[in-house]
Amino acid sequence: MSKIITLTTDFGLQDHYVSAMKAVMLGISPDVRFVDISHEIPPQDIMAGAWVIRNAAFLFPPKSIHLVVVDPGVGTDRNPIVLEVNDQVFVGPDNGIFSLFFEEFNYKAYKLNKPKYWRDVRSRTFHGRDIFSPIAAHLAKGVSLQELGDPISELVSYHWAVPIGDKDGLQGWVIHIDRFGNLITNISEELIEQTIGRRKVRIYVGNTMIDHLVNTFEDVAPGEPAAFVGSSGMMEIGINRGNAAEMLSVDKGTQISLVLQK
Repeated sequence: MSKIITLTTDFGLQDHYVSAMKAVMLGISPDVRFVDISHEIPPQDIMAGAWVIRNAAFLFPPKSIHLVVVDPGVGTDRNPIVLEVNDQVFVGPDNGIFSLFFEEFNYKAYKLNKPKYWRDVRSRTFHGRDIFSPIAAHLAKGVSLQELGDPISELVSYHWAVPIGDKDGLQGWVIHIDRFGNLITNISEELIEQTIGRRKVRIYVGNTMIDHLVNTFEDVAPGEPAAFVGSSGMMEIGINRGNAAEMLSVDKGTQISLVLQK
């Protein structure tokens, strides 16, 4: 197992939570290497966490350990789990945070039910420190997934709505807004190529119309909106040197329509 442990949480950096997790892991496995993917997931936003980890985790070396704690159900009967997915290892709550992997990859999952690998003193509200961090550190020391828990086949799964395509074009939704205010949709580049191809299209989002797709937001004038395929392979709406979410008054879940021109 790799000595790399990544962290993705909604804890922010104002409080002691992230440092406490790292302290616990260093106490078990002093030579681990930490990589902070993000601690700015919106509080309790499971699908935002799922989006961030899905776009970062598989770039890491094989057998990297990804500690993911966005856990509004902490202290309830939701299961703590560890998964092996496409040669990466994930530790976190079974609350849908790993949903975006299920359609793309096969996985092996284990319910973490061996308390000897947890902290002796445990809080009901900080499993990130008391269960998930010790598990990640024990994995880094070489403890196998099978030793940490029993196999589990049914996991909690959330899914975004699927884009709709017909003779008139495509309809999708904003699924994520990044810190720059870019509106990331559930419309993939592949789907655009299959449905739209090289035909002319108008893009409607909120009260705004964009008359064509471009390569990047720099292809339009400062302050103007642009539709383009971003680094995740999904269509995005951005503002050249601006914040699209604020300037277009758009939230997650807003409908996006690509209408073919006659």
